[in-house]
Amino acid sequence: MIYEMTITSPWKQELLFLLATGLALCLARSPRSYFRLISSLPRELKKIRKSYLYQTLREFENERLISWKESRDGTVTTTITEAGRQKVLTFHADTMRIERPKRWDHLWRMVMFDIPEHKRIARDALRDKLHELGFYQLQRSALILPYPCKEEIDFLVELFEVRSYVYYMELHSISNEAKLKLAFKL
Repeated sequence: MIYEMTITSPWKQELLFLLATGLALCLARSPRSYFRLISSLPRELKKIRKSYLYQTLREFENERLISWKESRDGTVTTTITEAGRQKVLTFHADTMRIERPKRWDHLWRMVMFDIPEHKRIARDALRDKLHELGFYQLQRSALILPYPCKEEIDFLVELFEVRSYVYYMELHSISNEAKLKLAFKL
C-alpha cells in the first residue's frame, strides 16, 4: 500500500528536516524545563505554540514519518522513520537548483536513461525534474546541460531509485553544438 503524504506548511517541512538531521527534540511538560528548552530553539520555532508543535508531531506519527515516545518525566523523544527520511529527500529535490558558473568549462553534461515501463512514475518524475533544472531535451530520454551537476543527478537517481537505468556523461564535444550554445546563451 502506498501512502500519499502531503506537508503543505513550510514550518512542518523545516521541522521534519531538523528531525532528519539529528536534532533530538525533547519537550518538557514542566514550565521550567519548557522555557529552558524553548530558549535554545531557533527564532522561527519560538513563535510556534507548544500545542501546535505536539499536534504536528502527532500528524507526523500518523503519517508514519516519525515515531515518538513520551517518558514519565514528561519529555518526548522523536525518531524519524525511513518514510520520513524519504520525505526529507523529496523536500531537497523540490528546492534543488543547479548553479551556473561564471565561466563555462566547455564540457557538456548528458543524462540518458532507459527506465522500464513498470517504473513509469519514476521515469516521468526524473524527466520532469531535469526539465525543471534547465536541461535541454535532445531525445525523449537524453537530456543535456553545460553546467556541473553530477551530485544533483546522483541525488535524483537515488531518490527515484533508478540508479541502474540512468547514465551520466561529460562530453568534450557534440554535433550541433552551435544550436545548444544558442539554447543556453553561451
